[in-house]
Amino acid sequence: MQGRVEWTGAKNMVGINSNGQKIEMDWDDGPSPMQITLQMVGACSLVDVILGLKDRKFSDAWVEMDATRSEDSTRHFTSMHLVYHIRGNVPLKLVQRVVEKSHEKHCGVSNSIRQDCIITSDVVIHSE
Repeated sequence: MQGRVEWTGAKNMVGINSNGQKIEMDWDDGPSPMQITLQMVGACSLVDVILGLKDRKFSDAWVEMDATRSEDSTRHFTSMHLVYHIRGNVPLKLVQRVVEKSHEKHCGVSNSIRQDCIITSDVVIHSE
């Protein structure tokens, strides 16, 4: 994996991957690198959930995230709480198990976060 981040003036940067795809960042007015990191934990895990539900019928899936950061100069994440929402006829226990496995071993992004960051989750099933 390769990438590049370029400062584009003021408080702005652009991240460019090896395919030339870009993410624009603003470290004050967002999305900041830490906001993007939180969103990527959600995105990576949501991919696992969608793939884990394979043949199940559902129409929507999203994850809402809330995180806290340390007050010291590293400002690392100390906790993340993710609430997964699925609209469809899927068993709650199945989604809970898929979410647990995602953070336990499948999601490379959440597994790249410091070990002392506590990641918790809830699942909400919405009927069609």
